Amino acid sequence: MGLEKTQTHRPGALKQTNKPHKHGRHRSKGSISTSAKGKVSVKTISKKQKRELNKEQRRNQASQIRQNKRDEVLSKKRSLGGLNSAPFLVCILPLNKQIDPNGVLNFLTLCDEEAIVNKSSTGVTHINIPRFKQKFAFVIPTLDNDLAILDTLKVCDTVIFVASAAAGYDFGDEVIDSWGNNVLLSSFAQGLPTPVVVVTELEGIPQKRRNEQKQNIQKLVAKWMPDEKILTLDKNVDAINLLRKIGNQKRKKVVYRDRRPHLYAENVEYIPDNQGSLGTLKVTGYLRGNSLSVNDLVHLPSLGDFQMLQIDAPTDPYAIEKKSASQDAMDASIIRVLEKADPTKQESLESENIPDSMDAEQTWPTEEELKMAENEQKIKKVKKVPKGWSEYQAAWIPDDDVETVSYEDESSEDDSNYMDAMSEAKSEYSDAEEEFDTMTESEIGVSDQQYDQQTDLNIEKEDLEKLKAAKLDSAFPDEIDTPQDTPAHVRFQKYRGLESFRTSPWDPKENLPSDYARIFQFENFDRTRKRILKDRENKDGVLPGWYITIHVKGVSQLLWSTFKETGAPVVVIGLFLHEHKMSVINTILKRTSNYEAPIKSKERLIFQCGYRKFIVNPIFSQHTNGKKHKYERFFQPDSTTVATFYAPIQFPPAPVLCFKEINNKLVLVAHGSLLSCNPDRLVIKRVVLSGHPFKVHKRSAVIRFMFFNREDIVYFKPIKLRTKYGRTGHIKEPLGTHGHMKCVFDGQLKSMDTILMNVYKRIFPKWNFEECIVSCSENLSSMET
Repeated sequence: MGLEKTQTHRPGALKQTNKPHKHGRHRSKGSISTSAKGKVSVKTISKKQKRELNKEQRRNQASQIRQNKRDEVLSKKRSLGGLNSAPFLVCILPLNKQIDPNGVLNFLTLCDEEAIVNKSSTGVTHINIPRFKQKFAFVIPTLDNDLAILDTLKVCDTVIFVASAAAGYDFGDEVIDSWGNNVLLSSFAQGLPTPVVVVTELEGIPQKRRNEQKQNIQKLVAKWMPDEKILTLDKNVDAINLLRKIGNQKRKKVVYRDRRPHLYAENVEYIPDNQGSLGTLKVTGYLRGNSLSVNDLVHLPSLGDFQMLQIDAPTDPYAIEKKSASQDAMDASIIRVLEKADPTKQESLESENIPDSMDAEQTWPTEEELKMAENEQKIKKVKKVPKGWSEYQAAWIPDDDVETVSYEDESSEDDSNYMDAMSEAKSEYSDAEEEFDTMTESEIGVSDQQYDQQTDLNIEKEDLEKLKAAKLDSAFPDEIDTPQDTPAHVRFQKYRGLESFRTSPWDPKENLPSDYARIFQFENFDRTRKRILKDRENKDGVLPGWYITIHVKGVSQLLWSTFKETGAPVVVIGLFLHEHKMSVINTILKRTSNYEAPIKSKERLIFQCGYRKFIVNPIFSQHTNGKKHKYERFFQPDSTTVATFYAPIQFPPAPVLCFKEINNKLVLVAHGSLLSCNPDRLVIKRVVLSGHPFKVHKRSAVIRFMFFNREDIVYFKPIKLRTKYGRTGHIKEPLGTHGHMKCVFDGQLKSMDTILMNVYKRIFPKWNFEECIVSCSENLSSMET
């Protein structure tokens, strides 16, 4: 028998290590490495896996990030306003409608003797400052057209707000009048470019009161722009300092504008076609924002979406580079064609999907199948159902219980069959009848006849009725009276009960309207948005900063002649892929203080979503988490809601402004942002039926006034009941034939309690999209679509 090998103990990772004797002396590096024996600290291993940097590496990384940001800022400054780039586009806007902004423009044009001043055909004033090596372009929008002001601010780099010290010398509130407040509110809601506040006419005030008046104006401006310091403009030195600040200040980012190519027209020319009804619009100006491809679509505010024929590169007439007269004439005669449209790659102008009515039919029926169908028509199938059952309830009866009756024996059919007794006329009720019953109010007597002529009594009645309905809905949300002349199971046959509004399932593809066949939907909207934005950054085309001419084709001659009379600027904005297609848009809105009356759902409103303006009748719903969102009948003051409507697709972020036409004037009633383009968003309308206790005995009670016939109680028996004091229960059985029913609850019911039943149905918006193709705030009712 051989000797067995002895097993030696090998300590593992979990070996117990006892504390060494603390001799009080400092351990050397050699002793530390000997005790460690190649072991690595757990913190060191985790740092390597997480790729954490040490202190020196973090310092180097911070300096690199800081240097990259500085280089990025310098490159943007050199590319904007430089010698061979687009000038700074500046809008001059007064804060009081009585101030003339041309006085500020005169100061800026005469401040420097070496400045080169030019003016384009569309009213853009170019100022080239050789000492700064920068170019500036100033525009003054039409002050009578609020939408034209917003269109101008969409593409400007800087806005100069002008305040007059003399106008507010006696009354400080007149520095910013009501018109100026509305302009500021709309501008901030839309996305304000980089602001600069200037005070004029300060020299006309006594010297002792100048500082005080300047501080008062600063306080008024600080309510809107807390970090902005005002500048004075009374001398040439002040104008030069203003130009220096515009050229050197940090630019404010407007995301929805900077991601898209945009152009403010310096020169516009319309060339009609041979037919005469349509033509080509040649728009010349500096491209800003992002690159533009000729195969993409462009949007002209108040004109619509169009395709492009080609993009040219004419000579920049506002360049600072000095050239001889012969060279200028030679350059002016040469126009380079940058891109021409390719019909195979050009995006289509089709905005709606054409539904095929025969899409569900896959094969044509044979002759045998047609004969079988004719034989089946001669035989009528009858289901024996309890009295009071609807067609929906009868569908759950198995086909084995169906009896076949020929048309000859049809006279002997049971009269209790509910499906044959119900007519189609009673099954359809409009949404207007579901809201509230008609209210009557007393006429308001007016003594002054002149004042009576300016007041429309019908509009006053409508506002009063709407105000009463809104207060009633706020006090008793979604509660309506059960009709006595119509059975409740007919009146609410499209509604259903839910065990839980939050967790009960609801199929978003169930019972969709026919309008959903015309829209487009993404499988994953967020993923498509990220892909399109990423592809846009690497897309080839005309680069920003170039002076180009865009040939826009298919512009109506009548539309163009009408647009020129409004005085609005011509702005070209490039569209992303799919942004011309129709879909369901959801926007978040918050009420403003300009309009205190409630806004009814499906009411006519004017929306500006990003760069588009259109007229829709939206439906409102609560902005909550979850898959189902409760329908709101009224958009109450000081509240936030989600508006849903049909409109062209647009990728967020995008600001949303909601206007209402009141006395032929536009009033900003709400503002917000674009939420999503999701047709599957469930907007659920709730109807609350109420009843009152008649007799109470512990947990059971007899309820009346919720229904008025026995058939309705049987129909709504499976739906759960709840009370305003927090009890829950269900219907046990009907009592009699006049709507009394016995109910059982989870606790003692109080006699003053109210019993409620919630029923739900899905609400869809109406297809009433109208694009604002004429920018006119005076009379929107005459807009063409």
